[in-house]
Amino acid sequence: MANPANGFRLDGKTAAITGAGSGIGRATALRFARAGAVIQAIDVDESSAAGTAKEIIEQGGKATAHVCDVGNQAQTREVFRKIAALGTLGILVNNAGISNIAKLENTSEADFDRVYRVNVKGIYNCMLGAIDLLIANGGGAIVNMASIAGTVGLADRFAYSMSKGAVIAMTYSVAKDYLPFHIRCNCISPARVHTPFVDDYLSKNYPGREQEMFDKLSATAPMGRMGKPREVADLALFLCSEEAAFITGSNYPIDGGFLNLHG
Repeated sequence: MANPANGFRLDGKTAAITGAGSGIGRATALRFARAGAVIQAIDVDESSAAGTAKEIIEQGGKATAHVCDVGNQAQTREVFRKIAALGTLGILVNNAGISNIAKLENTSEADFDRVYRVNVKGIYNCMLGAIDLLIANGGGAIVNMASIAGTVGLADRFAYSMSKGAVIAMTYSVAKDYLPFHIRCNCISPARVHTPFVDDYLSKNYPGREQEMFDKLSATAPMGRMGKPREVADLALFLCSEEAAFITGSNYPIDGGFLNLHG
């Protein structure tokens, strides 16, 4: 039973977090470490993964960095084999993902395949690599990072929306199939979150107009701002904690009111 005075703790649990080198993944790794989790920081960029692990260790936490292209099943299996050798696994946060800005007619086959490989196959690969470890642990929690794009139509996000709709469907399927093993599986659907990706996108596409476009994008949320990585991390922490023990097969929007308060 959770201690009300010590809520949202992950003491004694090991959490594997993909895309942990930056943005929401990094914020989640840091937040989970502060809640007592041992972090397995997975990222395709070696220096980014190492940087997150180093920061956690400097703050008194425990972390190991792993380099992995989640779209590569062989690499993913090897990383989870290494994680298994370090101890039990209780939590998986599938955060790694890429974006693509195009409508149907402008989406090349190469771009479609690239988005599918990371955003869909990557989550499949990581859940496949983790599931036996979670079963051996006696259960655990999976959180997949979806998007509001998987629920509603967003302009110029054809391949990205496809991938995030698949994330939501995979979440429901895994939640159903692994109930007997005490594995909970939920997903989070953020709206725009202010990450380095947003800043890079604005600098590349709107040089000299970054602040103007940032304000315009922020205004699409009824609350008038983008989300913060820490806010998404806090929701993930709740869903992986014992306080969420009765929650599985759910999709949680975190969108500043975008889905329900427009119009």
